[in-house]
Amino acid sequence: MTAWFVIVVPIVIMFFALFMERVEAKLRHVAVQENEVEEFLESARPDEVKALYGHGIGRALELFRLRRRGRGSVRKRVR
Repeated sequence: MTAWFVIVVPIVIMFFALFMERVEAKLRHVAVQENEVEEFLESARPDEVKALYGHGIGRALELFRLRRRGRGSVRKRVR
C-alpha cells in the first residue's frame, strides 16, 4: 500500500501542476496588467472613475483605453 502511495502521489501532483499551468496561461490573457492600473489611477477622468465604482475595473479600463486611442467620445451635459 505504501509503495502505491509513494508512486501515485507525485504523479497526481505533476498532473495537477500541468493543469494549473494551463489555467494560469488562460488567465494571463484576461487579467489586467499592473502598469495599466497604475496609469489609470494616475490620469483617470471623473467619468472613468464613475465607471470603476459602478461597473468595475474592466469597464473603467475600457473607457480609459478608448480615450487614450482618441476614439472615445466626450459626452457633455447641457444645463
